Amino acid sequence: MPSPTIFIVDDDASFLTAVGRMLHASGFVVKAFSSGAEFLAQPELDVPGCVLADLQMPGLSGLELQEALAKAGHGLPVVFLSGHGDIPSTVHAMRRGAEDFLTKRAPKEQLLDAVKRALARDAREREQRARLRELRARFEALTERDREVLQHVLRGQLNKQIAADLGIDERSVKRHRTSIMAKLRVQSVAELTHLVHEAGLASVIS
Repeated sequence: MPSPTIFIVDDDASFLTAVGRMLHASGFVVKAFSSGAEFLAQPELDVPGCVLADLQMPGLSGLELQEALAKAGHGLPVVFLSGHGDIPSTVHAMRRGAEDFLTKRAPKEQLLDAVKRALARDAREREQRARLRELRARFEALTERDREVLQHVLRGQLNKQIAADLGIDERSVKRHRTSIMAKLRVQSVAELTHLVHEAGLASVIS
């Protein structure tokens, strides 16, 4: 796993340099960009880290950059920095999931705290996304008949009832139940139900 990267996006060259040096001296890997477009054009967006973005920039604003990241499916947390932040912009940014909203005069400790929280959130969310992908891969291994049997199992039906509903023999139902449990790596119907909900497939399967 590569070290997290702090992406700083600001059109103020002197501020960009100063913050970059401060974060680098604090032990962080830093990449600096003078515009939102320049940042979005680089290929390394799907890496651990967070974004420090100026709210007001020529071209793509900080809020527009945040929106572009979300639309592209990049979950990097954003910390906004502004020389003249206003309440409506703060509210808008936070509603869209910004980690924090600081003025450029904020103390170093406050900025470092926001960065650490953003990195912790990024690590947590990446782990959650990886878990979700792994769970859904398990469900994708199910055959069409497995899925049909699974739907009935989740409704609490007995093997005899499932067999009657699907027009197959009870032995086949037992075989599919065994296959489902093995592929999904669960031991009980309770675990199975929990896994379906954790994978976000309850409305699709049940």
